Amino acid sequence: MTDVTVMGAGAFGLSVAWACIRRGASVQVIDPYGVGAGSSGGIVGALAPHVPENWNDKKAFQLDSLLMADAWWGAVAQASGLPTGYGRSGRVQPVVAGGEALARARADTAAELWQGRATWQVVAASAVGDWAPVSPTGLWIYDSLSARMHPRLACAALAAAIVARGGVIARDGVARGAVIWATGVSGLEEISAARPRSFGNGVKGQAVLLRLDRAQAPQLYADGLHVIPHVDGTVAVGSTSEGEYADASSTDAQLDTVMARAVAAVPALQGAEVIERWAGVRPRARSRAPVLGAHPLRDGFIANGGFKIGFGMAPKVGEVMADLVLDGVDNIPEGFRPDASL
Repeated sequence: MTDVTVMGAGAFGLSVAWACIRRGASVQVIDPYGVGAGSSGGIVGALAPHVPENWNDKKAFQLDSLLMADAWWGAVAQASGLPTGYGRSGRVQPVVAGGEALARARADTAAELWQGRATWQVVAASAVGDWAPVSPTGLWIYDSLSARMHPRLACAALAAAIVARGGVIARDGVARGAVIWATGVSGLEEISAARPRSFGNGVKGQAVLLRLDRAQAPQLYADGLHVIPHVDGTVAVGSTSEGEYADASSTDAQLDTVMARAVAAVPALQGAEVIERWAGVRPRARSRAPVLGAHPLRDGFIANGGFKIGFGMAPKVGEVMADLVLDGVDNIPEGFRPDASL
């Protein structure tokens, strides 16, 4: 007997399946394209918090997910015997001209909102060394909440953990039990086609992977770009956000521009070998928040709209969906419900 069927083997689908199977449910995951075949199989993996101000349910949900991530991904690694690439490595970003007062004010609000479990600090050059973005003020922000994730390792480890607990992952099959639709861009497009306005859409991103071993260093953020050192001796840089595109999987001159901006912002990247150019399409709901709850078209439930924050949200998304599907307990924020995107 199957208690739960998850349609989709990306970050949200696998995380929901893992949360359900840990609670004793019989689970199958069905995805015709395989594990991590969509944007969850990308290369960047920035788990970065929202700024600590103008607090709302989305920011609070993300904070909870980031704070629970260490233990959550640790359990995945233990069950699977595989690395996930997760690490709470922190983040360094430059203080922009005229931004020092705001940066210091955010340190005070972070002390309150982040529950004393992470810090936001304004630091000088002696604290960042040569692995830092160029700063026009000679000051940087360091936060200890940001983490990194190796998306491909994480998906593989989640899949292996699910199988190790007796779950099934297949490319086809019959949906049984409670069904959760975590089908990414195609799922958003299906709902949009049945509604008078868009429910959500795909946003293309392009990123580059470099051979550069900074595995113990923090991630960087500058000029709108994420620079993420991974555990395997690579550094990912990304990404673009393209609402219109002709080819979902190809890279072009926009990625060349990204790389040039990255080197200008982070001189330590100069000369690093490019080992992969990646492009993929990420699911963004109209509300720009994850979409969780009862599916607006199909029987069952929806977990979609991870966009750029899917892996950062994944631990808590998995748990609140397991609450809903297995126990009938609804802990979903109002802004995450499908009605917010209809």
